[in-house]
Amino acid sequence: MSEARIDKWLWAARIYKTRSMAAAACKKGQISMGGAQLKPSRTVKPGDVVCVRKPPVTYSFKVKQAIEKRVGAKLIPDILENVTPPEQYELLEMNRISGFVNRAKGTGRPTKKDRRELEEFTAPEYLDDLLFDFDLEDGDDEEEVYED
Repeated sequence: MSEARIDKWLWAARIYKTRSMAAAACKKGQISMGGAQLKPSRTVKPGDVVCVRKPPVTYSFKVKQAIEKRVGAKLIPDILENVTPPEQYELLEMNRISGFVNRAKGTGRPTKKDRRELEEFTAPEYLDDLLFDFDLEDGDDEEEVYED
């Protein structure tokens, strides 16, 4: 077989777990060849260089064999050659290291410090002081309550 559909090849070469995921990536514009985005039905042949964008990295693979049937993981070096530039892997490493540094305040799970501040804020002795302000009966003035 000298040609294969790009979605089938991405699945057979184990770049994507399912063929539908490979087709969806093509439709989203994450698969390109020579700067042009590919449709799932586009064919690839040996010698083509396929770029796969999985943010934050863009991987590049050279097609050695155009296959449409999935093969074992040990046979992948016969199917493709990884020609991704080292700068992309450095970008991946930098992103992994600085994962939580740029987290926007208030998004995601609270930090330990945030949790302690919340617990301190909702402590019973603090709540009693706050609830006292709202225990006014009808007809009572605030000034009378605070004169005690």
